[in-house]
Amino acid sequence: MRLAVWGGILLRAITVAELGCAAVGCPPACAGRDLRQTDLVAADLAGADLAGANLSGPFQQGVDLSGANLAGADLRGANLAGADLSYADLRGTDLRQADLRWVNLTGAKLDHSSQLDDKWRLVWQIVNGGAIGSDLSGVDLTEANLWGANLRGTNLDGANLKWADLSQSDLTRATLQHSQLDAVNLSGANLYQANLNGANLRWVNLQNSNLTQASLANVDARGVWLTGAVLDEIDLYGTRLKGAIMPDGTRQR
Repeated sequence: MRLAVWGGILLRAITVAELGCAAVGCPPACAGRDLRQTDLVAADLAGADLAGANLSGPFQQGVDLSGANLAGADLRGANLAGADLSYADLRGTDLRQADLRWVNLTGAKLDHSSQLDDKWRLVWQIVNGGAIGSDLSGVDLTEANLWGANLRGTNLDGANLKWADLSQSDLTRATLQHSQLDAVNLSGANLYQANLNGANLRWVNLQNSNLTQASLANVDARGVWLTGAVLDEIDLYGTRLKGAIMPDGTRQR
């Protein structure tokens, strides 16, 4: 039971059961239900049957919908930031204008009838099929969850990746010249021979990453975290590193 205080009055969140779903076992069996006003934060929705359910409008950040059946569900404008949609069935699902920042789309099932903004369909394609050697120059991938993505040799020149999660990703020989990478999580990423000349790398997490033979000439890397990173034969000509945490743990002044 969740409690909240509003205007000095103690309030209890409405639960799924109190909305009449308990009799049909919702969750997990919520197919076709109107759940727009339901508090689902504490509900276990992993693997739930939400096919055709109406979940549009305000929703809960970070909700676990992994493996859930959301085929044909209405999630228009839903706030799903940080949600786990891995291996969920999203065929025919309406996700237009939904907030999908940092959403885990690994293994999620989409088809031609799934409706979502082009940006997030691209994220789904990258996460599940990789983008080896693709031309993604200038794309908007801000706040995308691209954990472990295969981006070997990908052209990301001028791309906007601010606040994206690229941890454990493979960016071997990728080009990211003049890209926007402020506050990106690149921890554990492989950037072997990557070209980041002229990129913005302020406050980027590069801990335990491989930057062997990478080029970071004329990069703004103020405040970057490089603890445990491999910097063998790296080009740092003209790079600004004020406030950066170096591999040995020292801070640049």
